Amino acid sequence: MTTSDTNPLLEARRICKDFPGVRALHNVDLRVGRGEVLALLGENGAGKSTLMKVLAGILPPDSGELSLDGQPVRLDSVRTAVARGIALIHQELNLADNLDVGANIFLGREPHRLGILDRRTIDRQSGAVLRMVGLDVSPKTVVATLPIGKQQLVEIAKALSVNARLLIMDEPSSSLSAKETETLFGVVRELRSRGVSVIYISHRLGEVEALADRVVVLRDGENAGELRRGEIDHDRMVRLMVGRDIAQFYGRRARGAGPPVLESVDLETPAHAGYRLNFSVRAGELVGLAGLVGAGRTELLRVLFGVERALGGELRIAGRPVAFRSPADAIRAGIALVPEDRKQAGLIVDMTVRQNLSLAALRRHRRRFGLLNRRHERSLADAMIRRLNIKTPHAGQVVRFLSGGNQQKVVLGKWLSMQPRVLLLDEPTRGIDVGSKEEIYELMEQLAADGVAILFVSSEMEEILGMSDRVLVMHEGRLSGELGGAELSEESIMHLATGGARAARES
Repeated sequence: MTTSDTNPLLEARRICKDFPGVRALHNVDLRVGRGEVLALLGENGAGKSTLMKVLAGILPPDSGELSLDGQPVRLDSVRTAVARGIALIHQELNLADNLDVGANIFLGREPHRLGILDRRTIDRQSGAVLRMVGLDVSPKTVVATLPIGKQQLVEIAKALSVNARLLIMDEPSSSLSAKETETLFGVVRELRSRGVSVIYISHRLGEVEALADRVVVLRDGENAGELRRGEIDHDRMVRLMVGRDIAQFYGRRARGAGPPVLESVDLETPAHAGYRLNFSVRAGELVGLAGLVGAGRTELLRVLFGVERALGGELRIAGRPVAFRSPADAIRAGIALVPEDRKQAGLIVDMTVRQNLSLAALRRHRRRFGLLNRRHERSLADAMIRRLNIKTPHAGQVVRFLSGGNQQKVVLGKWLSMQPRVLLLDEPTRGIDVGSKEEIYELMEQLAADGVAILFVSSEMEEILGMSDRVLVMHEGRLSGELGGAELSEESIMHLATGGARAARES
């Protein structure tokens, strides 16, 4: 019997929460023991984030009860929750990037001395929590200058600085490198040893197996089941999350590729001048782009899509040289990019599903004098909602209220309406659940069968191995190798990704 059974730190009973057209939570129960790492799992839209917002004082429940230390409690604001020792680390970063690291850590509770901001205390105490998360930066470093992985560690340090008794981590490793993730694991284990409780939300089930004392699964806003330490394994977690077995998670089917559609000849990116990149992607081919954080994968996609201009070399589409001065040029050439950060670069989150789905095709469906053709917009949106199984109450729903997996489908649908010849995907399943992943993998298969050339970046080794016909591996801005067939393995990819010697094949 665990402390969550006999003497829980926090207990939620029969929690309900509804939004217009959506039942987010229905009679959900949750117990968290003292010094326990509790993993909370579920597909996107299962209610995990809503429940965490209730526990963190961001949202009031419609009904139900909360108790802390065995006493009823009302968490009516974030300030109240923090005062009670509950801190939430959001999946989407919640930092003021124009301020420095120390100012972010103490934002809203700045120490003063004689009415003057006590910068010395901020720097000293910020330095202590930064060391806890293994982040070697000065508290005076402006947050905007840090890569997203280090910004995530600042977010974690900020939560630790309030001496939380319960730390809620929503996808904390989604932007971290392998080394940073190991540091995070060490922080979680240290917190547990000090009696701090952690609710850990992650779609990376390997992390859950490594860290969790107990797993609670939500499905469609309700409790779906619970696993204790000895019961936690991948298959059981997936079965509870989706309500069925996934016999073949990666459905890659062997097929012959067509002629080269995208060719890079001695291409140089601004981020890694001096390295010439040579590769091709054929019609109907799925090519994975692997490498460690900072290897230059995203920077390459930005050049291929015209966000940044190449320093040198040549890009060819279907054998014809092209020069992109902007993404509009790339779109006209038949290239589409699904970016890593869907909310910042892929969607306008305060617009509706219908409006987002039709954005890329506005020129194709406008009336005379530039007026919007509402009938075509509705028809296009409805077709994409059906094709991609986008779970939304209606096409007029504001995108920010959709789950992460359904937001990703909206980004994909926007570009599929353009019928691209080349599809660039940057971390296409980052931060989404196993069920939505399977749907996106199936869509990638369908597009490849239709002759679309797909180049995708992924930091998940299983995804790279399971979905790629070939894998291009990058290391510090250069292509360190190309793998396919029998030579494609986790060991061979990591060898090249860490600088192992092997020349990339030229296309």
